[in-house]
Amino acid sequence: MTDQKRILGVIGGSGVYAMDALEDVERFTVETPWGAPSDQLVRGRLCGVEVVFLARHGEGHVIAPSDVNYRANIDAMKRAGVTDLISLSACGSFRERLAPGTFVIVDQYIDRTTKRASSFFGPGFVAHVSMAHPVCPALGDAAEAACKALDIPHASGGTYLAIDGPQFSSLAESNL
Repeated sequence: MTDQKRILGVIGGSGVYAMDALEDVERFTVETPWGAPSDQLVRGRLCGVEVVFLARHGEGHVIAPSDVNYRANIDAMKRAGVTDLISLSACGSFRERLAPGTFVIVDQYIDRTTKRASSFFGPGFVAHVSMAHPVCPALGDAAEAACKALDIPHASGGTYLAIDGPQFSSLAESNL
Protein backbone atom coordinates (compact mmCIF):
# COMPACT_ATOMS: atom_id res chain seq x y z
CA MET A 1 0.00 0.00 0.00
CA THR A 2 1.29 3.49 -0.81
CA ASP A 3 1.00 6.94 0.74
CA GLN A 4 -1.86 7.99 -1.56
CA LYS A 5 -5.25 8.62 0.01
CA ARG A 6 -6.69 5.23 0.92
CA ILE A 7 -10.40 4.49 0.59
CA LEU A 8 -11.55 1.15 1.95
CA GLY A 9 -14.29 -0.69 0.09
CA VAL A 10 -16.34 -3.31 1.91
CA ILE A 11 -18.66 -5.71 0.11
CA GLY A 12 -20.95 -7.29 2.67
CA GLY A 13 -22.24 -10.80 2.11
CA SER A 14 -24.99 -12.76 3.83
CA GLY A 15 -25.60 -11.27 7.26
CA VAL A 16 -23.68 -8.05 6.54
CA TYR A 17 -26.17 -5.68 4.95
CA ALA A 18 -25.02 -2.35 6.40
CA MET A 19 -22.26 -0.68 8.37
CA ASP A 20 -24.21 1.05 11.12
CA ALA A 21 -21.08 2.58 12.66
CA LEU A 22 -20.40 4.75 9.60
CA GLU A 23 -20.62 8.51 10.16
CA ASP A 24 -21.37 11.26 7.60
CA VAL A 25 -23.23 8.74 5.44
CA GLU A 26 -24.04 9.40 1.79
CA ARG A 27 -25.91 6.93 -0.43
CA PHE A 28 -25.21 7.16 -4.16
CA THR A 29 -25.66 5.28 -7.40
CA VAL A 30 -22.85 4.36 -9.78
CA GLU A 31 -23.33 3.31 -13.40
CA THR A 32 -20.91 0.82 -14.91
CA PRO A 33 -20.41 -0.67 -18.38
CA TRP A 34 -21.24 -4.05 -16.79
CA GLY A 35 -24.70 -2.99 -15.66
CA ALA A 36 -25.99 -2.02 -12.25
CA PRO A 37 -24.27 -3.07 -9.03
CA SER A 38 -26.27 -4.97 -6.42
CA ASP A 39 -27.44 -1.80 -4.66
CA GLN A 40 -26.57 1.81 -4.02
CA LEU A 41 -23.15 2.41 -2.54
CA VAL A 42 -22.85 3.94 0.92
CA ARG A 43 -19.95 6.29 1.65
CA GLY A 44 -19.01 7.30 5.18
CA ARG A 45 -16.25 7.48 7.74
CA LEU A 46 -15.27 4.87 10.30
CA CYS A 47 -12.65 5.85 12.89
CA GLY A 48 -11.45 8.58 10.54
CA VAL A 49 -11.12 6.26 7.53
CA GLU A 50 -13.20 6.82 4.40
CA VAL A 51 -15.23 3.68 3.64
CA VAL A 52 -17.52 2.71 0.77
CA PHE A 53 -19.95 -0.13 1.50
CA LEU A 54 -22.04 -2.29 -0.84
CA ALA A 55 -24.47 -5.06 0.11
CA ARG A 56 -23.60 -7.93 -2.26
CA HIS A 57 -27.12 -9.38 -2.21
CA GLY A 58 -28.88 -6.01 -2.34
CA GLU A 59 -31.16 -4.41 0.22
CA GLY A 60 -33.35 -7.10 1.76
CA HIS A 61 -31.07 -9.93 0.53
CA VAL A 62 -32.92 -10.31 -2.79
CA ILE A 63 -30.10 -11.35 -5.16
CA ALA A 64 -28.98 -14.99 -5.15
CA PRO A 65 -25.20 -15.62 -5.18
CA SER A 66 -25.25 -16.93 -8.76
CA ASP A 67 -27.14 -13.80 -9.90
CA VAL A 68 -24.85 -11.17 -8.35
CA ASN A 69 -23.26 -8.93 -10.99
CA TYR A 70 -19.75 -9.18 -9.55
CA ARG A 71 -18.12 -7.20 -12.37
CA ALA A 72 -20.52 -4.29 -11.84
CA ASN A 73 -19.94 -4.40 -8.08
CA ILE A 74 -16.15 -4.28 -8.41
CA ASP A 75 -16.23 -1.64 -11.14
CA ALA A 76 -18.63 0.53 -9.11
CA MET A 77 -16.22 0.40 -6.17
CA LYS A 78 -13.33 1.44 -8.43
CA ARG A 79 -15.38 4.31 -9.88
CA ALA A 80 -16.20 5.41 -6.31
CA GLY A 81 -12.46 5.82 -5.66
CA VAL A 82 -11.92 2.66 -3.61
CA THR A 83 -8.23 1.77 -3.36
CA ASP A 84 -8.48 -1.31 -1.12
CA LEU A 85 -11.35 -3.79 -1.25
CA ILE A 86 -12.41 -6.49 1.17
CA SER A 87 -15.34 -8.82 0.74
CA LEU A 88 -17.13 -10.62 3.55
CA SER A 89 -19.10 -13.81 3.12
CA ALA A 90 -20.92 -16.48 5.05
CA CYS A 91 -19.33 -19.83 4.39
CA GLY A 92 -18.66 -23.26 5.74
CA SER A 93 -15.28 -24.72 6.62
CA PHE A 94 -13.53 -27.99 5.84
CA ARG A 95 -11.28 -27.49 8.88
CA GLU A 96 -12.56 -28.52 12.31
CA ARG A 97 -10.04 -26.18 13.96
CA LEU A 98 -11.92 -23.23 12.44
CA ALA A 99 -14.92 -22.78 14.71
CA PRO A 100 -17.99 -20.91 13.44
CA GLY A 101 -17.34 -17.18 13.76
CA THR A 102 -13.62 -17.42 13.02
CA PHE A 103 -12.51 -14.59 10.73
CA VAL A 104 -10.43 -16.27 8.01
CA ILE A 105 -8.05 -14.07 6.06
CA VAL A 106 -7.72 -16.00 2.82
CA ASP A 107 -4.68 -15.84 0.59
CA GLN A 108 -5.85 -18.15 -2.20
CA TYR A 109 -9.10 -19.18 -3.81
CA ILE A 110 -10.57 -21.80 -6.11
CA ASP A 111 -13.42 -20.70 -8.37
CA ARG A 112 -15.80 -23.61 -9.08
CA THR A 113 -18.62 -21.35 -10.27
CA THR A 114 -20.17 -21.84 -13.69
CA LYS A 115 -23.05 -19.36 -13.92
CA ARG A 116 -21.21 -16.03 -13.83
CA ALA A 117 -18.67 -14.15 -15.89
CA SER A 118 -15.21 -15.02 -14.64
CA SER A 119 -13.24 -12.11 -16.10
CA PHE A 120 -13.36 -8.46 -17.09
CA PHE A 121 -11.61 -9.48 -20.31
CA GLY A 122 -13.20 -11.02 -23.37
CA PRO A 123 -13.85 -10.48 -27.06
CA GLY A 124 -11.93 -7.45 -28.28
CA PHE A 125 -9.77 -7.17 -25.17
CA VAL A 126 -7.77 -10.23 -24.22
CA ALA A 127 -5.28 -10.22 -21.37
CA HIS A 128 -3.47 -12.82 -19.34
CA VAL A 129 -3.38 -12.04 -15.63
CA SER A 130 -1.40 -14.03 -13.10
CA MET A 131 -3.53 -15.26 -10.22
CA ALA A 132 -0.61 -16.86 -8.37
CA HIS A 133 -1.07 -14.39 -5.50
CA PRO A 134 -4.63 -13.05 -5.85
CA VAL A 135 -4.85 -11.38 -2.43
CA CYS A 136 -2.98 -8.22 -1.40
CA PRO A 137 -0.54 -9.24 1.37
CA ALA A 138 -0.55 -5.75 2.94
CA LEU A 139 -4.35 -5.77 3.18
CA GLY A 140 -4.24 -9.26 4.70
CA ASP A 141 -1.65 -8.08 7.23
CA ALA A 142 -3.86 -5.09 8.12
CA ALA A 143 -6.87 -7.38 8.60
CA GLU A 144 -4.82 -9.67 10.85
CA ALA A 145 -3.58 -6.72 12.93
CA ALA A 146 -7.17 -5.48 13.34
CA CYS A 147 -8.34 -8.94 14.45
CA LYS A 148 -5.53 -9.11 17.01
CA ALA A 149 -6.23 -5.59 18.30
CA LEU A 150 -9.94 -6.37 18.70
CA ASP A 151 -9.36 -9.90 20.05
CA ILE A 152 -11.35 -11.45 17.18
CA PRO A 153 -10.76 -15.19 16.62
CA HIS A 154 -9.02 -15.41 13.27
CA ALA A 155 -6.86 -17.54 11.01
CA SER A 156 -4.36 -16.14 8.54
CA GLY A 157 -3.96 -18.01 5.31
CA GLY A 158 -6.60 -20.17 3.79
CA THR A 159 -8.24 -21.05 0.52
CA TYR A 160 -11.74 -19.86 -0.32
CA LEU A 161 -13.62 -22.35 -2.50
CA ALA A 162 -16.42 -20.61 -4.41
CA ILE A 163 -19.45 -22.57 -5.65
CA ASP A 164 -22.57 -21.22 -7.31
CA GLY A 165 -24.92 -21.48 -4.34
CA PRO A 166 -27.14 -20.51 -2.68
CA GLN A 167 -26.73 -24.05 -1.34
CA PHE A 168 -23.54 -25.17 0.36
CA SER A 169 -21.66 -28.14 -1.07
CA SER A 170 -22.79 -31.73 -0.68
CA LEU A 171 -20.62 -34.09 1.39
CA ALA A 172 -19.27 -35.63 -1.82
CA GLU A 173 -18.37 -32.18 -3.21
CA SER A 174 -16.69 -31.29 0.07
CA ASN A 175 -14.44 -34.34 -0.24
CA LEU A 176 -13.20 -33.58 -3.78
